[in-house]
Amino acid sequence: MPSLVCHHLRFDWPNGEPVFADLDATFPDGLTGLVGRNGSGKSTLLRIMAGDLVPTAGSVSGPERIAYLPQQLVLHADRTVADVLGVERGLRALERVTAGAGTDDDFEAIGDRWDLEAELTATVERLGFVDLDLTRRIGTVSGGEAVLLALAGLLLGEPDVLLLDEPTNNLDRRARGLLTEAVRRWRGPVILVSHDRELLETVDHVAELREGGLRVFGGTYSAYAEALAVEQEAAQRAVRSAEGDLKRQQRELLEMRIKLDRRQRFAKSQAGNVPPIVAGAKKRAAQVSAGKLSGGHEADVAQARRRLEDAEDAVRDDDVIRIDLSRTAVPAGRDVLLLDGVVLRNGARVDTQLRGPDRIAVVGPNGSGKTTLIDTVVGTIPAVDGRVDLRVPTRLLPQRLTGLDDSDTVLAGVSRLAPTADDNTLRAELARFLLDAETVVRPVGSLSGGERFRASLAALLLAEPAPQLLILDEPTNNLDLDSVAQLTAALNAYQGALLVISHDEPFLTDLHLTARLDLTTSPATVTPTS
Repeated sequence: MPSLVCHHLRFDWPNGEPVFADLDATFPDGLTGLVGRNGSGKSTLLRIMAGDLVPTAGSVSGPERIAYLPQQLVLHADRTVADVLGVERGLRALERVTAGAGTDDDFEAIGDRWDLEAELTATVERLGFVDLDLTRRIGTVSGGEAVLLALAGLLLGEPDVLLLDEPTNNLDRRARGLLTEAVRRWRGPVILVSHDRELLETVDHVAELREGGLRVFGGTYSAYAEALAVEQEAAQRAVRSAEGDLKRQQRELLEMRIKLDRRQRFAKSQAGNVPPIVAGAKKRAAQVSAGKLSGGHEADVAQARRRLEDAEDAVRDDDVIRIDLSRTAVPAGRDVLLLDGVVLRNGARVDTQLRGPDRIAVVGPNGSGKTTLIDTVVGTIPAVDGRVDLRVPTRLLPQRLTGLDDSDTVLAGVSRLAPTADDNTLRAELARFLLDAETVVRPVGSLSGGERFRASLAALLLAEPAPQLLILDEPTNNLDLDSVAQLTAALNAYQGALLVISHDEPFLTDLHLTARLDLTTSPATVTPTS
């Protein structure tokens, strides 16, 4: 059964830029993961289905009660937890009715939810909240807790359909697990946009938004990826077959033309041996025959060319980053970073060192000091105690990609960090980061999310001196799955040391880590990976 159906949906931004046109989409019941490249319109489609945006044309049909959790959650800091959960009015009404002072408005507020308190307790406990203070101001909770409370409020509202946009962004491992379990236990249909591969491994369907169209695959993300791989392998075979057929048809056309040319030369040489009227008739007959023969072969070539074009259209051209970063290499025995008795602002203590091309993940729940550690290493904030000894050129890729000025062109911004490189060299290097000649002369502020990410990454990796320690703070947040794959490819080409904060476990696995630095212990412990 469908949960939501989009009919001939079109949406244009106020500047006239289209997002999609004539989109027909049917979302099945169950849990559906909506995937697609940055800029394909995933969040826009979710907002239209939620009623947050009005489509330029077309319509959405489905249940009326649709709950929506946006990617950029904005909650007024002075709202109470009870208000965010949507239970403040009902709880107060229950109190007055229980005390014998209930009014008609109170009974209306309660409706048939006389067990609201028990329902509230069960819902928030599933999301990790025990003895929750409902009078607490939402501005005093962490960002991850705010997301979980907002989700709890949506669940308590008992919607018919739940729409979630990147719900696990900025959540630590525990919070991600709680959210995933809560979503799986909810019995209604869910449509979620996510790049979280662990969450996508729990879905019933994957809906892919690509080039203005939507396709639904049954099963988890792994099943979707496998189906695409099989499809692309068949598409590549079809291209090879079509290429071979086109070459054969072109060869036959050429051979036919050579034969016709020989026949015409022979006919001319014999023209003087027959009466002119007979020669003319033979010439006309030969021309008709040659025209039919030539036209037939040319039609075969044109048809073979169309088959090749159709086959090529089925092959995806999703490029990957391919770069040579030998300048970033660090000898295995060289000291890169020494943290000697370092005490962070939150009280965490770190004693460790990085050597050579170590790849270390900094792990721990939100609030354990991961970002504080990075800020201390790069000198943004001082250590409370201890010594930070940074011994190699270092670059930081922050969560918000603030390393490039919005008003600079990509080329100018990268050139500031690599002043000795000429423009032609930089253009060639940027092309390896999938930034073409047109893109590199655009202002950074005009780039899409994926383009800005690649430009920021290129600026760091091409900087002078070449960074031999790269520090990344939640680099996969807000990246689509293709961009995560591109980031992984770039980092696996990087030959220096790596210090990375991430809750994205599949991403960390793909980086071939050498160790993990756990900030939940004091002092923080380093555990080598197997």
